Amino acid sequence: MTVTTETTSKLNIEKIVNDVLGTIDREREREIVARRYGLFDRKETLEQIGELLGITRERVRQLEKAVVIRLKTSADNGLPHIKDVQAAFVSELKGLGNVARVSDLAKQVTKDNNRLDQARVSFLAQLSPELVVIDDNDHFYHAIGIKSVHNEKAIRDQVQKIIDVIKQVGEPTDIATVAEKVGNKDAKHVEALASVSKHLATLNGRWGLVKWPLVNPKNIRDKIYVILKEHGKHMHFNEIAGAIKGSEFKRKDVTTQAIHNELIKDKRFVLIGRGIYALKEWGYKKGTVADVISEVLRKEGGPLHRDEIVKRVLKSRYVKETTILLNLQGKSQFKRVAKATYALAE
Repeated sequence: MTVTTETTSKLNIEKIVNDVLGTIDREREREIVARRYGLFDRKETLEQIGELLGITRERVRQLEKAVVIRLKTSADNGLPHIKDVQAAFVSELKGLGNVARVSDLAKQVTKDNNRLDQARVSFLAQLSPELVVIDDNDHFYHAIGIKSVHNEKAIRDQVQKIIDVIKQVGEPTDIATVAEKVGNKDAKHVEALASVSKHLATLNGRWGLVKWPLVNPKNIRDKIYVILKEHGKHMHFNEIAGAIKGSEFKRKDVTTQAIHNELIKDKRFVLIGRGIYALKEWGYKKGTVADVISEVLRKEGGPLHRDEIVKRVLKSRYVKETTILLNLQGKSQFKRVAKATYALAE
């Protein structure tokens, strides 16, 4: 029967690990495994353990490997709790998409999901014949999968295929589209595979490369960009601040003043009205209302009726019509050439 805590249905992961370690006869070997996997404290290197025990790093590696192989062999022959633990892990993994980060699985099966809990879940998964473990590295988060669905190589290959598809799409996209393009009808499985890659990120239901600000905003400016892009039209800086505070961003405790400062500094954003900003990529340009009027008349190559000037200026500036008319009438670079018709003074 699975060992659980007294107050929850979560696994009593510490007791399970202690019972497993109790099957190792030699204290030195127990010490090596516990320290290498970080089962009671931080993980230690081969060198650190070798120095502590007075043996070479290579000897530590040999002993660790031998002990883990013995434990894996014992998993099929009565190693304490392993069958129940394995069944619990497999059950949760099926609900998570057949593969998951260790932190996500530990959240489901342990009480606290702290660093020690995660290390213990990884250790027990290593001993479970029906599971496969992906070690943390530059490309993957520490993850666990169901071996009958995919071995370690298959997980890596399928993740790479997802990355390639997203690169081809060239912009953040929903997981259903990604799943269709990789030829996998199980969108949840595709999402689970994507979640273990350090090259991918997701935000607002869309997946993309981790270097894309729309799915992985790293600073205030990127977050402003995401908010404006999602909104699809200009916003006042106060609105932008409120949207960031109500967003799914990891860090959203930024002041309105800080947001305003970044809007001013970043060339991606254009002031188009009093405190109102838009994205430059939408066709807006920096400059005063008079600058915009000048650009309109220059493009026309001749005089324009004031109503047409107002209409064209309002496409790139969020201002009152009277502001445009006052600029036409009061700025020396414009002259009236006929009734309600203006041209550049030069």
